[in-house]
Amino acid sequence: MTSRCMRLVFLLAACFLATGCPRPWTPATRPEEALREPSRLMELRDDGEPEALKTAIAESLTWLNTRSADERFVFGPRTVTARELRAALEHLRSRITDGLTSAELTTRILEVFEPLEAAGGEDGLVLFTGYYEPSIEASLTRTEEYATPIYGAPKDLIEVPLEPFAERFKAERVFGRLDGRRLVPYWSRGEIRGGKLSGQGLELAWAKDPVALFFVEVQGSGTLRLPDGTERRIGYASSNGRPYRSIGSLLIQEGAIPREAMSMQALRAWLAANPRQCNRVLDFNESYVFFRFLESSAVGSLGRPVTTGRSIATDAKLFPRGALAFLQTERPVRQPDGTVAWRPLSRFVLNQDTGGAIKGAGRVDVFWGRGPDAELAAGMMKQKGRLLFFVPRRTVAR
Repeated sequence: MTSRCMRLVFLLAACFLATGCPRPWTPATRPEEALREPSRLMELRDDGEPEALKTAIAESLTWLNTRSADERFVFGPRTVTARELRAALEHLRSRITDGLTSAELTTRILEVFEPLEAAGGEDGLVLFTGYYEPSIEASLTRTEEYATPIYGAPKDLIEVPLEPFAERFKAERVFGRLDGRRLVPYWSRGEIRGGKLSGQGLELAWAKDPVALFFVEVQGSGTLRLPDGTERRIGYASSNGRPYRSIGSLLIQEGAIPREAMSMQALRAWLAANPRQCNRVLDFNESYVFFRFLESSAVGSLGRPVTTGRSIATDAKLFPRGALAFLQTERPVRQPDGTVAWRPLSRFVLNQDTGGAIKGAGRVDVFWGRGPDAELAAGMMKQKGRLLFFVPRRTVAR
């Protein structure tokens, strides 16, 4: 065995062999509980392109450069500053070179970082889903064919970060509007569809299919295909602050779609077959997303572009934003005969986004980019797996 391989084995053993008796895994409700010592051995084999990882790290670094150097990032039992996290990521990025093997990448990461494992859900595992950048037909002017408005953020929408009131409300915020001197909830999806925002000049464009626009909201960004053949990208600008409610869960409860058959593809097929039910079902999710035009690819909650297969969305109240992580699960792949097979997915990723449905230590959304393969992964992924976060080693931080 070469000295490099021996060193890799030593690092893996030192990082992942649990000490003492394993503790019961209970759902985490605070950042200090969200990450723990790894419960058992886990192979860190990266199946992605190193250059894409380097790109994702660069986006986290760009965001970290806008933060106060002393801002604290909670990694479960550990806390590091933005300065320390930035230094560790910069060091790692400088060591990702052309031709780097998976084993070499793992070794270089473990020289700088040490792993902690996400507490997961009640079973200690994480549920992985996917999201992507859909493409829909739209027009910049309203016509009989293009009649569903795509709204920008309203001027009367008020966003209130709660962290300044108490640190326990970190990453939490409420949205509303003024009714006299009172802040009240903003209009629901049904109220907005009914015309509450009409006549304010908020329309960025007009969609051909309201169901297609709904799924752009769920994904958080998308591409508008205009009648002249050009494209415009849109991304999240704000929301009405109403809680996200899954229309998939509604249709499962009503017996319309069996739980085991539920997917984004199944949802769209059911809505297409039941057009008279569309408004009722879509309005069940009172959450509504407002958009803005983008000059680049899809943008995450850090305000930076997300990287295909290398960016994830987690609960911002529990996990450190911009941090390096590692996931181990499965992804769907379409076979030449049209069937779908499931293949292992294991890679280093960056925590660069969040979402209304991504709540708790047991939920992660993986960004898959654009195109049919991305739509397949986003629509079908609902696989269990494990998630690690990497905190700068104390020696590196010092």
